[in-house]
Amino acid sequence: MSVIADRVAHAGDTSVVTARGSGVTAARLETRIVGGSEWDYTIAGFDAVCQEQMHAFAVTRWPTVAQEPMLFLQHGEVVGGALVMVQKLPLGLGKIAVAKWAPMLKDSSRPDADAIHAGMIEAMIADYADTRGQMLSVLPRASITETNHDYERLVARGFKRGSVLGFPNRYIVNLRLSDEEQRKSFQQTWRRQLNKSEKAGLSFEHAPPEAVGDFEALYNAMTDRKQFTDHSAYETVPALMNIDVPALRPEVFYVRHEGELVGGALIFKAGDRAVYLYGATNDKALPLRAGYFMHWHIIRWLRDNTTATWYDLGGTDGFQGLHQFKKGMVGDAGVIQPVPPVANYASKPLAYLLGAGAFWGRDTYYALRRKIDGWRNSKTLPTQKRGSDESDQ
Repeated sequence: MSVIADRVAHAGDTSVVTARGSGVTAARLETRIVGGSEWDYTIAGFDAVCQEQMHAFAVTRWPTVAQEPMLFLQHGEVVGGALVMVQKLPLGLGKIAVAKWAPMLKDSSRPDADAIHAGMIEAMIADYADTRGQMLSVLPRASITETNHDYERLVARGFKRGSVLGFPNRYIVNLRLSDEEQRKSFQQTWRRQLNKSEKAGLSFEHAPPEAVGDFEALYNAMTDRKQFTDHSAYETVPALMNIDVPALRPEVFYVRHEGELVGGALIFKAGDRAVYLYGATNDKALPLRAGYFMHWHIIRWLRDNTTATWYDLGGTDGFQGLHQFKKGMVGDAGVIQPVPPVANYASKPLAYLLGAGAFWGRDTYYALRRKIDGWRNSKTLPTQKRGSDESDQ
């Protein structure tokens, strides 16, 4: 890991910087790259904080990539941040700087939020593209609104469209509803299945962090049973559960039937958007409709115990069963919006060509891997499709 602690740089020489082409006057910000522990403590209070921007997550998920946690300050006050991963290109041809679900605003509701966001982008361009000569690759998170303004701002600033997720839609539930309003929002079929689950003798449990071992056993049994290759970031769970920042530690939820554990979930709950990280069930969960029961109570718990406005259920990987389940839960009051394409910027043509070429190679590799996994899965379990169990992700 390479972290330059407390290095301070300035993005411009005046109080504001015009974000060229974006139509937004960017705030002039200072940048400070800090250590991983300080970073995680600081971002725990950000509105836009997410799991992928945690140092504890990233250093476990991508151990060979240099992590640079960059804070942005205005008049000495922290206003945002971006965990930037600096990846070496093959053959020592250069480096690319990658920021996923970033940059993050500390306070998304402040009146100058757009100017702060533009200022963070300008500071990242000045450091990584202009000074270091790297391609800067930014992936904003899915927007709640019809237009993803963060992505549009990047395009207007000169970023070029890059990689696109195969199934970009994210299913996001509105948490700020009463029980009556929430149930009314669910699609009729989803609501009917929830009603049936409530008559099945299920119980819901919010478990302490030390009880995560039961989830791990359930998850491992599920993956063994379904025999699917797991390319998720599940290996990061121990680091996340052991983090000494309680706000960033996932919450553990279980559903039991007659005392037997039939389903569980790990939920990221910091910031303005809670996220469904992992779910696991046994064979008894599907006929009991345990997934409906569990998510209903998770929604209520998040509403009553966090400041989150939204509950992000993640994507579907193209599985129709997951699409129907999540769409029904999003209902009338939630949103289904896509993650935008990756946005790439380089000050020098060669840096862009090398970076774009590296991404093309990576995308080609992952596409081939998905085809191989699909072929293997069709051979081992020809009648079973991942996502038939409604609580899986």
